[in-house]
Amino acid sequence: MEERQDEGSALDLENQDWTESLDDVRALRGDRRAVELIAHLGAHAQKLGLSVPPFVNTPYVNTIPLSRQPEYPGDIEMEERIRHVFRWNAMAMVVGANKRNSGLGGHIATYASVATLFEVGLHHVFKGPDHPSGGDHLWFQGHAAPGLYARAFMEGRLSVEQLEKFRRELSGGLSSYPHPYLMPQFWQYPTVSMGLGPIMSAYQARFLQYLNRRGIANTAQSKVWAFLGDGEMDEPESTGVLGFAARERLGNLVWVINCNLQRLDGPVRGNGKVIQEFERLFRGAGWSVIKVLWGRRWDPLFEADRDGLLVDRLNRLLDGEWQKCVVEGGPAIRKIIFGEDPRLEKIVEHLSDEELSRLAPGGHDSRKVYAALQAAAAETDRPTVILAQTIKGYGLGSAGEGMNISHQQKKLDEEQLRAFRDRFDISVSEEELENMPFLRFDESSPEVTYVRDRREELGGPLPQRRSQAAALDAPGDDLVREYLAGSDRPATTTAVMVRIISKLLKDPKLGPRIVPIVPDEARTFGMDALFRQIGIYSSVGQLYEPVDASGLLYYREAEDGQMLQEGISEAGATSSFIAAGTSHASVQEQMIPFYFFYSMFGFQRVGDAIWAAQDVRARGFLVGGTSGRTTLNGEGLQHQDGHSHVFASAYPRVVSYDPAFASEVALIVQDGLRRMVQEQEDVIYYLTVTNEAYPQLPLPEGNREGVLKGLYRVEPAPAGPDERPRVQLLGSGAIMTQVLEAQRILAEDWGVAASVWSATSYTELRRDALRVERHNLLHPKARAQTPYVTECLGEDSGLVVAASDFMRALPDGIAPWVPVPMVCLGTDGLGRSDTRPALRAYFEVDAPHVAWAALVGLYRQGHVTPETLSQAREKLGIDGDKRDPLAD
Repeated sequence: MEERQDEGSALDLENQDWTESLDDVRALRGDRRAVELIAHLGAHAQKLGLSVPPFVNTPYVNTIPLSRQPEYPGDIEMEERIRHVFRWNAMAMVVGANKRNSGLGGHIATYASVATLFEVGLHHVFKGPDHPSGGDHLWFQGHAAPGLYARAFMEGRLSVEQLEKFRRELSGGLSSYPHPYLMPQFWQYPTVSMGLGPIMSAYQARFLQYLNRRGIANTAQSKVWAFLGDGEMDEPESTGVLGFAARERLGNLVWVINCNLQRLDGPVRGNGKVIQEFERLFRGAGWSVIKVLWGRRWDPLFEADRDGLLVDRLNRLLDGEWQKCVVEGGPAIRKIIFGEDPRLEKIVEHLSDEELSRLAPGGHDSRKVYAALQAAAAETDRPTVILAQTIKGYGLGSAGEGMNISHQQKKLDEEQLRAFRDRFDISVSEEELENMPFLRFDESSPEVTYVRDRREELGGPLPQRRSQAAALDAPGDDLVREYLAGSDRPATTTAVMVRIISKLLKDPKLGPRIVPIVPDEARTFGMDALFRQIGIYSSVGQLYEPVDASGLLYYREAEDGQMLQEGISEAGATSSFIAAGTSHASVQEQMIPFYFFYSMFGFQRVGDAIWAAQDVRARGFLVGGTSGRTTLNGEGLQHQDGHSHVFASAYPRVVSYDPAFASEVALIVQDGLRRMVQEQEDVIYYLTVTNEAYPQLPLPEGNREGVLKGLYRVEPAPAGPDERPRVQLLGSGAIMTQVLEAQRILAEDWGVAASVWSATSYTELRRDALRVERHNLLHPKARAQTPYVTECLGEDSGLVVAASDFMRALPDGIAPWVPVPMVCLGTDGLGRSDTRPALRAYFEVDAPHVAWAALVGLYRQGHVTPETLSQAREKLGIDGDKRDPLAD
């Protein structure tokens, strides 16, 4: 026994010796040298073959100890009074709305948990747009929106009527969540579509650095603060961006994760410790991690814990156990945390159960929160995450504090309201309680003065959105002239698009504002020439000599590079598109993103992010390359897009085109730039382009408007007798070549007069028809308007056959307004790997099938005999027993 005690004493002395040595190094040489020394010892241990545990978790205590906690800069008692009123008004907003209109929904518990994190930052840290060093960018946790409305109400930015109409936007009320589209002067960024806030905030931070390094905007002192939920971190977009943020050295990025340990239905990690899990993830990725776990009332307990027993117990405390402590209060805390060891029991023997119940987490302690926010604001070299432990539904008591029902709670009975009022010392009488009045301090009160003074000092109220970027002149006909005449030399519409961007980049005014974005497919789209011309943005420049340095199109990275090459991450590239496309509001500078991607991996893969781009009022061009189900040779099912235009049609602020010719591409880009940078319209253009080369027809005179409206006649019917059967053929994209060939087949082999139309946008044609139909419905006595598509296709009699490399649903969309019978051909079904001719025959959109569809339609109208139809089937090679591609 004595030997073991002697050995233990010796080990203690040895440990103390090493500890004191490290203390001396730190005192004499600083923190960085101490860390370097530890890393050196770790590397040496690995050389010796020792298994060294990774330093990815620290004890379950606050990262910033009491000894390093800064003095609080504000009046805590004043701020608590203000915050209590915010809590009441936020609660009254949700509960009152559902009392007046049952089923509106809303959330109380999230703001209840995050209020201190929000308000301490808004009082003392977060910079508004008028701050001398530039404003910060805040992504607020979406379910906590009522709390931000409550603050804006006290600031005088919102009225009682607006609060009373929470979630009743059509009546002039407030949007449910942060929606910049619905409240364009209020919300900066959209959240609530879980996982998008984290990834978009990271790419926003990187884009601010991009703007600064390129000299577009001074954003060096601006921070991006994103408030996220711990349950939200389960989304792959949340954790998938951690390495990117560290690699890009985003010292301007701070995530504040509201760790109330609950999802919508229950604990995030009831059988584990989610905060410790997050710490491992973030530390391993290279982030700075600040844990804010325990409030100030815990400090004396840690001081009394001389043997480390309390820290050890908290290290082993499961989240599910802590939730039980929160719900059941003092007795549970005494039993679960302190009851397993007499020495722990002794630490809290002087505290009553009521006092134990007031041992709040650090996320509800202003001093602890401020220390963390200040430390994060000072970080410049790497991204920071603050892991703040809170209680979901804090203050709701029996109505849902810490309970699994907290997220859905939106109604409180009278007793629960009374408890909430008393908990936060709210000045509401018994008579007023049932009506839940909104509270506001007098305009001249110290509280209102305090709130306004703090925000004025920090640069203005938040959240706040401004869009005051100067208008720019759109390019004139110099951009499009060379393409209008067409060319006999085969070209791809992808190459045309890249050529147009190259021309735009040389424009002295627009050029610096063009942001080409590509997810590791630049060479596929022929964009590698831009590598040398404008460089690829890199936060560190190019620290190596590329293997192709001797080549003309070598891979050139630069700190002021203009192209964003995002690697294999469509979600990341789309986030960059959003950051660039909203710069007119975020930094008051217009930037024009052109995001190139495989069309298959756009709306299908990141459709939710594109929807968010609409919400945040982004502007820019989405370019779906190698589009169409049959255009991409050999790639097969996972790469062949026959449906992106159908998806895009559901996005109201997306104008989508499937151009066939260079002239169409040029005019569409010119028009998009006019609307975005000159008219400053919040609109997104989606263009599909292909890698199939074919001659480019000239644009017939007088058809510019038709290109933009979605339909114009490319070729009239060949000359011949007037009594010939007539048909109108509609083509778009690369299938236009098949339609033109079908026109020749019909004329030469079957004596059918077919005119050819280019349907550049079925979606725009349908939207125009819907607008006209709505107008006629609402104005029945006025002269009826005619849809554009009806005007066009009513010029010729006969049949319409529409062929597309997309699903039949796309041309089907205009069928109600086509004044003659219509047959639609499309590529419904799963893709296949083969040649273009084989694929088009398989999906029945090649020239023979287009011609056959026309002949069948004419046969049904009595213009073609049964004998002629039989001859056509044999000559065109139509197999009536072929398996349906949709079922294959």
